[in-house]
Amino acid sequence: MKEDINSFLTYLTVEKGFSENTVAAYHNDLYQLADFVEEEAAKVGYPASWASFNRQGMLSYLLNLKERNYAATTVARKIAATRSFFDFMVAEGKIKDNPSHNVDSPKVGRTLPKPISISQVRRLLEQPTKLSAPEAKRDKAILELLYASGMRVSELVSLNLSDIDLEGGEVRCFGKGRKERIIPVAPRAILSVKEYLQESRPHLTYSDTELALFLNRRGERLTRQGLWQILKGYAKSAELDKEITPHTLRHSFATHMLSGGADLRAVQELLGHANISTTQVYTHLTTEHIRRNYEKSHPRAK
Repeated sequence: MKEDINSFLTYLTVEKGFSENTVAAYHNDLYQLADFVEEEAAKVGYPASWASFNRQGMLSYLLNLKERNYAATTVARKIAATRSFFDFMVAEGKIKDNPSHNVDSPKVGRTLPKPISISQVRRLLEQPTKLSAPEAKRDKAILELLYASGMRVSELVSLNLSDIDLEGGEVRCFGKGRKERIIPVAPRAILSVKEYLQESRPHLTYSDTELALFLNRRGERLTRQGLWQILKGYAKSAELDKEITPHTLRHSFATHMLSGGADLRAVQELLGHANISTTQVYTHLTTEHIRRNYEKSHPRAK
């Protein structure tokens, strides 16, 4: 059971860009949940499993938390961690339903995404050009494509050679629920991918039958964890003063698009959000940007 939790924690780190402290909190919360499930299963003599944990079990867990006199904010965090974990398990096809749905918990504020500036993005994307190894052109293509498309890291590492249209300047990816979308890609990113395919990928592949677009040193499909480590290295060499994850580039893509005047619905489609309310979180950031410029520039703003 805890192997599933560890997979989820990796997803939070690499895909969602959660901080180390937040992931550590989720680790503690979900291991506590696993212990509770195992203890409850032992009472009735059944093997513990996530598939057998239902809504009634979730209500019992919530009651158990309240009996321990946790603060409301702590209970809310634990329930939020549990709900996110079970959403992940459903998406992975390991359970059919999320037992925490329709289980009330204290409301928690939504964390706003943290993009980096255009100048910081530029500095980050320049880092691979300073290296000569075959991986450098691969890394340049990855970073350019992430920022140019706003794809999730899981979507990017899942790309096959047939998913990139170099002539049409488009990439096809499959988001949550295997929903397909076609994303137009800026010429600079397309050029980086083309250079990678011509000059770098042949040095990385060991098989003509490998379909993956981006390969690791073993000639296998690059993993989310591998991409995250690559990005961490370049963020460090770029001397960026904040924690950068693959999801940071997705946040930055959305924020910079909206700041540049892009339509909210268009950005929703590009990001693959099912609901526009998910995309609207970025409008707060762009509104703040406008406000700062107004207060800086208007003669009667002070």
